[in-house]
Formats: sequence, structure tokens, C-alpha cells
Amino acid sequence: MAEAIDPARYAEELRQFRAQKDEFFASSAQSPIPAAMRATTFGGLAYFAPDVRFRVRAALQPFANPDVVPLGSTKGDIRPQLRYGELTFTLDGRTCRLTAYKDADDPDAPALFVPFRDATSGRESYGAGRYLETEEETAAEGGERHALLDFNLAYSPWCAYNEAYSCTLPPAENTLPVAVTAGERTFADGHAS
Repeated sequence: MAEAIDPARYAEELRQFRAQKDEFFASSAQSPIPAAMRATTFGGLAYFAPDVRFRVRAALQPFANPDVVPLGSTKGDIRPQLRYGELTFTLDGRTCRLTAYKDADDPDAPALFVPFRDATSGRESYGAGRYLETEEETAAEGGERHALLDFNLAYSPWCAYNEAYSCTLPPAENTLPVAVTAGERTFADGHAS
């Protein structure tokens, strides 16, 4: 588990974050929502209710020899990513593992990219999968590495809203055996569903 937090305060912070994202998607010229849809039917994104159970601290084990691997995309192009390490954590009483990636052009950056699919993919959330971003942390004592995985911040790639975008697909190894009922839900026809 992650550090103890006040669920009510956390839910309010998450609500504010989501409202800001919806405002950006509704009004920004950089929004992935097509302009015509923003002007007519866009009513915001759909989200699962905030749930602190989906905010977990994962042990991070960097691979001894990280490789740059080709990840596919929704339009068939290849996205080179550094296959950096394995994240191990518990959800719904089950031990889960995800591979964390780094930008192949900036492997020293602390940012970790975690594309994943789960039992909600194609049903309650975007079929191609969702993304998480986090940072590697090192404990002062013992030097253990870990990362906070907050699935309440799991988001759909921009191709979920607009087929003009090409998005990285989660590899098969990043399919979770549990339903992650946190983060963004399916978006269809210009509004939350």
C-alpha cells in the first residue's frame, strides 16, 4: 500500500484535477477532441469513482541489461522504448507485475511510462489499454527502489478520442489479471459513457 491519505481530501484533489483536464479538452486548441465535437457534444470524460485502494506503492526491480524494444502502435508504426524494470505490487489480494519503460532517448530521466491493459479493457475502459506515468524513487535506507502507481490517474491515449492520433500499445506482458476500476472510463460519441 501507499502512504496513508485522507480519502475525502484525496477525492476532492482528484475531482479538481479531472475538472481541469475536462476544461483543457473542451477549450484548448491542443485538445485531442475534434473541434466540431468540442463545440457541440463534448461533455467531459468519464471516470471511475476515486478509490484509494488503487493507489499502491510498487517495488521496482530495474533490469540488469535494459533493452530498447519496439512497441507497436494503433497505426502500425513502431515506438522504441527502453524496457527498464519490473514493478511488483498487490491489487485485489493478487500479486501483479507490470514492466516500466523509459524514453529511449532520455534513459536517465526519472519518468517511467507504464502502459497496461486489465479486465476492464474493451468493456469499461478503452480497449487498446490505458497509461500511467510515475517516477522512480529510492528509499534512503537500503536503497530499495519503488514507484507510486496511482491507477486513479490512469488515462486513455489520445487515439481513444480521435482516430487521427497514433498511440503506443501496451505489450502483452503488461496485461493485469484484475479489473482496475480506477482512472478514465470508455469515451464514445463525444461524451462520457
